[in-house]
Amino acid sequence: MRKDVRILLVGESKVGKTSLIMSLVSEEFPVVVPYRVEEITIPADVTPERVPTHIVDYSEAEQTDEQLFQEISKANVICIVYAVNNKMSIEKVTDHWIPLIIENTDKDSRVPLILVGNKSDLVEHSSMETILPIMNQYSEIETCVECSAKNLKNISELFYYAQKAVLHPTGPLYCPEKKDMKPLCVKALTRIFKVSDLDNDGVLNDNELNFFQRTCFNSPLQPHALEDVKNVVRKNLPEGVSDNGLTLKGFLFLHTLFIQRGRHETTWTVLRRFGYDDDLELNQDFLFPSLKVPPDCTTELNHNTYLFLQSIFDKHDKDRDCALSPEELKDLFDVFPYMPWGADVNNTVCTNDQGWITYQGYLSQWTLTTYLDVQRCLEYLGYLGYSIIAEQESQAAGITVTRDKKIDLQKKQTQRNVFRCNVFGDMGSGKSGFLQAFLGRNLTRQKTIKEEHRSYYAISTTYVYGQEKYLLLHEVFPDFDYLTDADLACDIVCLVYDVSNPYSFEYCANVFKQYFMDSKTPCMMIAAKSDLPELKQMYSCSPLEFCRRHRMPPPQSFTCNTAAEPSRDIYTKLTTMAMYPHVTQEDLKSSTFWLKASIGASVFAVVGIAMYRLLLKTR
Repeated sequence: MRKDVRILLVGESKVGKTSLIMSLVSEEFPVVVPYRVEEITIPADVTPERVPTHIVDYSEAEQTDEQLFQEISKANVICIVYAVNNKMSIEKVTDHWIPLIIENTDKDSRVPLILVGNKSDLVEHSSMETILPIMNQYSEIETCVECSAKNLKNISELFYYAQKAVLHPTGPLYCPEKKDMKPLCVKALTRIFKVSDLDNDGVLNDNELNFFQRTCFNSPLQPHALEDVKNVVRKNLPEGVSDNGLTLKGFLFLHTLFIQRGRHETTWTVLRRFGYDDDLELNQDFLFPSLKVPPDCTTELNHNTYLFLQSIFDKHDKDRDCALSPEELKDLFDVFPYMPWGADVNNTVCTNDQGWITYQGYLSQWTLTTYLDVQRCLEYLGYLGYSIIAEQESQAAGITVTRDKKIDLQKKQTQRNVFRCNVFGDMGSGKSGFLQAFLGRNLTRQKTIKEEHRSYYAISTTYVYGQEKYLLLHEVFPDFDYLTDADLACDIVCLVYDVSNPYSFEYCANVFKQYFMDSKTPCMMIAAKSDLPELKQMYSCSPLEFCRRHRMPPPQSFTCNTAAEPSRDIYTKLTTMAMYPHVTQEDLKSSTFWLKASIGASVFAVVGIAMYRLLLKTR
């Protein structure tokens, strides 16, 4: 909501603009009325909406046209005052004041108008019959109030309506000509309904309605009040209630009713609670809350956010196959203004045999987004309604900022759960195959991937010493001239060469010597395509000798040309090295070290499968 409200009173001379302001402040009719009063500020604690209000007077006798135009441009709402006993002042409303205001305001930012009929104490008839056609002609006019500065009739109401026109404007919500809500309002309320429909069954049951009511208005509805609401909807729109719950049509009908009865502040309270601004767009502060990430720190989802994302998956996995079909995925992202995941995501995370993103793949993609682009993750969580459903102050509460990597190295331990491995190698060395093999795809399956859907990332879970961790593989473009700081910043480096290409190893050796020889980042050499005949590498020394000289583990043989899923042992080793960069090369060469890590992985892989099956049964 706005931090303050600026009300400007305009109108012909002697219609009572200044008297209205003085009567409001002193609560009595002034005996002596000046041409105009200076700007008055009403403190927040004495206004109904608890917002400071500035009231500005205008006098043709004391102010120039230029000063008037400036005040019009600064006003949040303009009250056009006429005298109900002065026909000419009424005619001036349309002949002069409304055109003048429209001409001097930005077309994109509509300023609400209030028509104020003063001096109602001097006549017995109402001016409403004359004013209604004017209200119907100009959508800018919010309402009309007849009042009297002399006997204080409707003075407080006048300024309340002016304040309300700014804080809870009708214009963005409702079209009087069509007697229906505007498309943007319908779109926003539809998203709010879908976010609030926690089980995704198309109706808001009593529990969901109470949660919604408590979220927006800080108090649940009493059972009889809940039934009264549903009965009103049922009476006017039978399809608005189904299975004793409120349907989307019923939800929209209810808000249309609120607006038509002048209770649009109710709808605005809901819209603002769910992050919408005055233009019915999601507020940037809502989508992108402040989150400081110091250098050498990374961003991860915390436990509560994973639980939230699991509940989102669960509510859209209608067939309970622990994967999201294209239709289910589209339904999940229906609360977004665009589809955030492209076809490349299916080649970044694990999918089932039909190519659908699995439960594990879904969580992996969220983990990847959080690590690579935390601002985008905050935005996505905002669209899903994380702060509302999880009852947190903002999406930032769902993010863990890890400590500086230097501290991890000093303490020789880490609390991080996501480790980045940058994969280097010459063209055709097997980098892409190495990434896809991590997702369980052998060479045959990899050949079905379209080039335009190719991904340069792969992420999945591994188990090290019984701990589940995420390993993020990033294939680096092989051109030396295009290497960036992001290509070099990682937890472990993977240098891939093709054993069947005698010129493949030289690239890996050059990358290592130029960028990583003097760094503390652990490196591993991968002898890819090991199913093919191995040729002597055209380099000054063999890969094995190179690794020995530079205190690296020996080259690891790897192939994805297998009948079944490729072996995952190499990925466990990479994650282990990333977790323990301080471990000596002698330890890395020790079979006992790797045996401990892989036993932990095997045990927890079995436990993981058992838990996954249990989850499937309970769901």
